Amino acid sequence: MIDAGELRKGAAIELDGSIYVVIEYQHVKMQQRQPVIKLRLRDARTGNVAERNLQSGDKVTPVFLEHRPAQYLYSDGDLYHFMDNESYEQFALTDAQIGEGTGYLKEGMVLEILTSKGETIAVEMPISVELQVTKTDPGFKGDRATAGTKAATLETGATVQVPLFINEGDVIKVNTRTGEYQEKAG
Repeated sequence: MIDAGELRKGAAIELDGSIYVVIEYQHVKMQQRQPVIKLRLRDARTGNVAERNLQSGDKVTPVFLEHRPAQYLYSDGDLYHFMDNESYEQFALTDAQIGEGTGYLKEGMVLEILTSKGETIAVEMPISVELQVTKTDPGFKGDRATAGTKAATLETGATVQVPLFINEGDVIKVNTRTGEYQEKAG
């Protein structure tokens, strides 16, 4: 058991018989009261997001997560199929289990799969990915209505804001945590 004040973003805990991953963590100090820890939690099995308030002295059960490499194979509707690189077993995850990273999954990409007691809990996306721009409008030198950026559709279907000098066919680096353009690759 650990103190609720020791929790951080990304930590896995067990509450009410379910495994949750901490999405957001906020320590709130109230005047003349005990501090409160506000948590946004994602249920590892269903993907549902819940909010929970804990006192700083409350105890929670941590869950040990094993990190294993897995390769993304393909998507089939709302299921995403992966292969464990160590055991070569194939498994599928829903978009709720993957989270916001679904827009950056590219076939053949190697990711970290987080498991607990043999059950897949979550997917840990790399911090940045290199993707090709498949569709964007041409940028003109005098076109500054959008502060020097324009929308670009990537090979995975995700849309990001890119500088005006980026053209179709260019490969760019995208931050998977924020969804923002980082730099032109290659």
